[in-house]
Amino acid sequence: MSNRDWDKFLIPYEQAVEELKIKFKGIRKEYKKREDYSPVEFVTGRVKRISSIFSKAKRLNVSMENIETGIEDIAGIRIMCQFVEDIDKVRELVLLRKDMEVIYEKDYVNNQKDSGYRSHHIIVRYPVQTSIGPKEILAEVQIRTLAMNFWATIEHSLNYKYEQNIPPHIRERLVKAAEAAHELDKEMSLIREEVKDAQQEFETKSQMVSNILRDIQRLYSYGKVTEADRYYQSFKEIWEYGRISQLGHLGERIRLAIENAVTDSEGTV
Repeated sequence: MSNRDWDKFLIPYEQAVEELKIKFKGIRKEYKKREDYSPVEFVTGRVKRISSIFSKAKRLNVSMENIETGIEDIAGIRIMCQFVEDIDKVRELVLLRKDMEVIYEKDYVNNQKDSGYRSHHIIVRYPVQTSIGPKEILAEVQIRTLAMNFWATIEHSLNYKYEQNIPPHIRERLVKAAEAAHELDKEMSLIREEVKDAQQEFETKSQMVSNILRDIQRLYSYGKVTEADRYYQSFKEIWEYGRISQLGHLGERIRLAIENAVTDSEGTV
């Protein structure tokens, strides 16, 4: 294939990565809108570089004609989680989707590689609608914790530098680092509920603040300037020194003031 042919070949993979990123990021947004804990921390994606495709094809003895089926991770999505326990939840969410077909899974979380690599891989068949018609491609979805991702990123860089032949003394240190990352994940699991509660409290407070400021602005729009000013001053004091329960009470008072303002405005019509 010429360079131009390769550029065309990668188009559906690039499209698939962008679509899958949006879809998996949408999971996090949905949880946040429901004010619930999201097992998805963040999502990244990439299309393999042509040089990387060639290298992997050579390593796996895949011919150029069979690259579409022989190289399963030309399109790659990574879903990062805070805790090991979240990986199973994200896995379930992927398996339940109807817009892609799961081909098979590779569990390197419970069956880590000798190198120390941990992650859960799901190979999916994903349909894209291109300008010349529909096309199904293979894509790899990796689900891992932040600690696993940090380690894997370092290992990937070293594999690139040493062309998959990392010196033994560095490999030994990588294995030790992988165990340290695993211990970190185990320690974080012990305080998982406390972390979730803290994050939930933050999300709840953020939503309350947005609602209060929106409702104060509504009071201004109804001409209740003095009342709105008073509530805004109360909000600033609570924001600096108060608790979530006080924000909740303030929000209720403002909503009642809005109801009265609406009634007054209807009575003057």
